[in-house]
Amino acid sequence: MTDILKPAGRRRLSMVDVAAHAGVSVGTVSNVLNRPELVAERTLRRVRASIKALGFVPSAPARQLRGGSGRSVGVMVRDIGNPFFSEVLPGIETRLSQEQLLLVLCSSGDSAEKEAHYLQILEQHRVPGILITPAGPDISHLVELRARGVGMVLLDRPGADAQLCAVAVDNVRGGELAGAHLLSLGHRRIAFLNGPPIVRQCADRREGLNRAVRAAGLDPDEVITEVTLPALTPREGEAALERLPARKGPTALFCVNDTVALGALRGLERRGVRVPHDMAVLGYDDVEFAELLSPSLTSVRQPKHQLGQAAAELLLTDARGDVNHWHQEIVFQPELMVRASTVPQ
Repeated sequence: MTDILKPAGRRRLSMVDVAAHAGVSVGTVSNVLNRPELVAERTLRRVRASIKALGFVPSAPARQLRGGSGRSVGVMVRDIGNPFFSEVLPGIETRLSQEQLLLVLCSSGDSAEKEAHYLQILEQHRVPGILITPAGPDISHLVELRARGVGMVLLDRPGADAQLCAVAVDNVRGGELAGAHLLSLGHRRIAFLNGPPIVRQCADRREGLNRAVRAAGLDPDEVITEVTLPALTPREGEAALERLPARKGPTALFCVNDTVALGALRGLERRGVRVPHDMAVLGYDDVEFAELLSPSLTSVRQPKHQLGQAAAELLLTDARGDVNHWHQEIVFQPELMVRASTVPQ
């Protein structure tokens, strides 16, 4: 665990702040927000200008989730259908339930617009904090949201130069483990079924694979054939097989996650390709079904439950708004789980 020296003191704005800024009563601010027809046009403009200048976001008490204001914590992931996130969530829930906090789950679907929509709703409901796997590389809007008083922790994503607390796994190291394993088995033509390069985890796993190839004294351009998938699903994993070179094709597949590997295994079976004799297959995440597949899937394991618990613990600390709080980045190490999809057993 690395402590990043950056204090985080801040206070959430209220209607009192808006009233003081605009030179009106709190009741007038309330009317502007809820019954603007009762407010004179000149006063209405002044209060709205103060709201904009301060960056004040009104709460939504009428729509407040059951359990009361401040008793819900937002968790936003990129894809709720990804088993990796399903296995991270119990770790989060275990820790939050100890504080009698309700977990509110949102899925951005890798859409920045959808992410912004859910963030606005969560802020309006006055959640004390949000755990988030961002949809894109830009996190400036998350930094701004935290400055307005919402605790914020990046989940499965490095802390971006200590701007926010973060919990992640060393994906570069994970890519190295995968590449070194395949190279040790004699594979010199590896297909990497990867996701969009804008996704940090995909970029890091690619970098790790390249490092492993270079460490073996080989040229990544000659060893690796990368296929970029539009979505990390079994369907896309199977479809990617059609995009592999027919002449001097790969002898091993490194799939960026286990759901992609599931699709690749299904497609190889349909084509009569024997795994691992004709084609080795390696996944990433080591989700629950990986060991249950036939053949069982070699995969890079991430400590998912610990990841969730650590993220929740950091969020509880960050959401308290302690002026002595320092941003922290907790990085777990991955582990290679060798099974029958790469080594006959």
